[in-house]
Amino acid sequence: MSQQKYVGVWPVMLTPFDAKGEIDWASLERLVDWYIDSGVHGLFAACQSSEMFYLSDEETQALTRFIVEKADGRVPVVASGHTATALSQQKEQLQAMAGTGVDGVIMISNRLALIGESDDKALETLQVLTNVVPKEIDLGIYECPYPYKRLLSEEIVEWCAQSNRFTFIKDTCCSLPMIERRLALSKGTRLHLANANSQTLLASFQAGCQAYSGVMANFHPELYVWLYENWKDKPEQAAVLADYLSTAAMTETLDYPACAKYHQRLIGNFSTLVCRSRNSSQFENSFFPSAVNSMTALGENMKKWLSLD
Repeated sequence: MSQQKYVGVWPVMLTPFDAKGEIDWASLERLVDWYIDSGVHGLFAACQSSEMFYLSDEETQALTRFIVEKADGRVPVVASGHTATALSQQKEQLQAMAGTGVDGVIMISNRLALIGESDDKALETLQVLTNVVPKEIDLGIYECPYPYKRLLSEEIVEWCAQSNRFTFIKDTCCSLPMIERRLALSKGTRLHLANANSQTLLASFQAGCQAYSGVMANFHPELYVWLYENWKDKPEQAAVLADYLSTAAMTETLDYPACAKYHQRLIGNFSTLVCRSRNSSQFENSFFPSAVNSMTALGENMKKWLSLD
C-alpha cells in the first residue's frame, strides 16, 4: 500500500442534527462533498467532533457507512467510534467499524487504560485490540481529549510504527519536541503523524510531519490544503498563512462544535446548529457568532491573497 495514503489534510468530521436531534443525512451529504471539493486528502469520520460519545453504536456504524458511500472512493476514510470502557465491547465496536468499508479504524488512546493506569497497561490493551481487527484494515490512534487526554508513550509509538499495522496517529500533544521525537520513532515505516494543532503545524511540516487533522478544517480546509501543498515552495506566504491559522484556531474555544455548525449553517451545508454534546440554543445570543464571522472574513481575504478564489 502506498506510503502516501495517510498524508495531507484530514478533517475531523462534524455530525449534523435536525431540530429533533436526529442525524440530518441531507446535510451530511452536503458536508462530505464540501470537504472533498475543498481539496482535502482524506476524511476522519466518527470522531470527537462527530460527537461519537453521544451516538449509539448503531448510529455510528450507519453514519460511517453513509460517509464511505458518499465519498465513493474520491478520498480515503478512517473512523473511530471507539467509546466503550469494557474490553469486550471495545472489541465489538472496532470489529463492527472494520466492516463499514473504511480504509482505517482509529482507536482512542484513553480507552486503552483508565486514568491513572500505566502506559504498560495501555500497550497491553492496544496489542489485544490490534489482533481483533482484520489485517487488511489499517489502524490508527487518536489522542482524544475526552473524557481525558492520554498521550502516547514513546514505547507505544515505537510499537505501532514497527507493527506494520498502524498508519495514522492523530497527534494532540501540541509539543514540537514531542512531535519531532515521534517522527524519529516512525521514520521509514507506514506510520504517519497527523498534527491536530494549528500553532505548531508549519514547524511540524518543516520537521517532517506530513498531515493535519484538526477541527479548523471545518471552517477553511482550503487554507490548510494550500499550506500542506505549498509550504516548501512558497515559504514567505506560508509563514503569513501559518500566523493567521494559528490565531484563527482560537475559534475552537467558542463553544465548539456549535461554532463550527454555526459556520456550516451560514454557508448552506447544515440546517441547524443542534449538538448532542452541549446545549447550543444560546449560541447566537453571545458574541461568538460575530467572532466566527470576523475570523471567516479574514480567511476569505487570505484566500484571495493566495489566489484561491
